[in-house]
Amino acid sequence: MPHDIDLKKFLHGDFAPLDKLLMILAAQDGPTSISNLTAEAAQAGFRIPKKWNLSAVLSRSKGKAIRLPAGWEITPLGVEHLAQIGVNIRPPVTVQTEIDLRNHLANIKSDTTRAFVEEAIRCLEYNLLRSAIVMSWIAAVDVLYTEVVNHHLAKFNAEASRVNSKWKAAQSADGLSIMGEKDFLDRLVTIGVLGKNQKQELEKALTLRNGCGHPNSLKIGQKSVAAHLEILLLNVFDKYSG
Repeated sequence: MPHDIDLKKFLHGDFAPLDKLLMILAAQDGPTSISNLTAEAAQAGFRIPKKWNLSAVLSRSKGKAIRLPAGWEITPLGVEHLAQIGVNIRPPVTVQTEIDLRNHLANIKSDTTRAFVEEAIRCLEYNLLRSAIVMSWIAAVDVLYTEVVNHHLAKFNAEASRVNSKWKAAQSADGLSIMGEKDFLDRLVTIGVLGKNQKQELEKALTLRNGCGHPNSLKIGQKSVAAHLEILLLNVFDKYSG
């Protein structure tokens, strides 16, 4: 997905040639050609000087941009570089969600869950949106597994056996993970860990996680990721990981 970036504002600022090319790359939906870079700049009212050798400039970017078969693409290092020079290409809603996640880290007791959340934050920082969805979901499920193991295991196993007589009573999170995640959410509603409306929102999050975790044509934006993370924060992390 392209980033939210005001090319008209930044391309006319006092930035180095590489910085301006990185801005244009950041605004693209995937790899792009040199000719398209020039066209995109022109649309923003900036005529790239003829003396700029665009391929040479990007080749000297030290990993901030890479050449793929389909064209040039900005890397996470390039995104980080733009942020350092004041070109923050993430909308405020995404930045605030990252801050909320970081603030919550101190409340997470499980080392495993904390590692998942930290990785989700890093994915968000580098605009790896699909990865942020997947990692945050894994962290949320881990929180729910811990809650069940610590406080509801007997009740959960009884309900799981009632629904499926072949269910082998779980003794740990590994045992719980044998159950499909949608079924797991259903059991949590029945034993009172989740409310019906909470489960419905988490099922939407699970559907998005499944879409992001497999090769397909699904496209998502930063606001979609922020909304997904907000649901997990309010209904899982804030409630159970403290």
